[in-house]
Amino acid sequence: MKVRLLGAHGIDSRDTRFMSVLVDEVIALDAGSLSSMLSFPQQEKVKAVMLTHSHADHIMGLAALCMRAFVSHVTVEVYAIKETIDALKAHVFNDVISPDFTVSPSPESPAVRFHQVEAYQPRRIGDYEVAALPVHHSVPAVGYQVTSASGKSVLYTGDTGPGLAPRWDDIHPDIIICDCAAPNSWDAGALHVGHMTPNLLRPELVEFRRHKGYLPRIIGVHMVPSWQKEIERDVFELAREIEADITLGYEGMEVEI
Repeated sequence: MKVRLLGAHGIDSRDTRFMSVLVDEVIALDAGSLSSMLSFPQQEKVKAVMLTHSHADHIMGLAALCMRAFVSHVTVEVYAIKETIDALKAHVFNDVISPDFTVSPSPESPAVRFHQVEAYQPRRIGDYEVAALPVHHSVPAVGYQVTSASGKSVLYTGDTGPGLAPRWDDIHPDIIICDCAAPNSWDAGALHVGHMTPNLLRPELVEFRRHKGYLPRIIGVHMVPSWQKEIERDVFELAREIEADITLGYEGMEVEI
């Protein structure tokens, strides 16, 4: 399994991109930078887009992807929880912000087709099993575990605050790509808006190791760029304290599992 970070940050710029993770070139986890970081031939390889929640930094590339699908007479298959689908239909694909690609060019062959996912109910997408896990954020949100036919697995939390530990029973990842948006100095703010700091992540990882008997590689993402150096220092200290492999992700980062 090859995992590539198209975007790894919470603010978009020339050097930092909104969140999107690509698994084996065919499954996208969030669409923040999905269109801007892929060529048209690469976009055509994507068979499924898994959305964690409705915030703009996680869905920004979807409308552009659907426009390409519209002119190419193909359909983008998008998977999300009901609340995310409802938000996209009401506020994006509404013929105001974007054409309603759910019925265009025709209801039978739309540019985008939504599939509702349910938490804790794995589903088969091509050669992969994908399971949604509820997380704690300011809007309804889930993370996804993607497992290949060979049994390799990645967990992507999307945006989340503390409270992951109860989910550890339901997963078996070889790698975790986890929200690490802010430094420890912003603990209170992160709790308020549903994000992680290294301080808030520590008990979650300690419980994972206690409960599962191992701790996979952890890659922190969704960083605020202006806090990057401070987050890096806090992550380095956390990794030292709990003797774990914890690093921050970056645009273009590739990991083989």
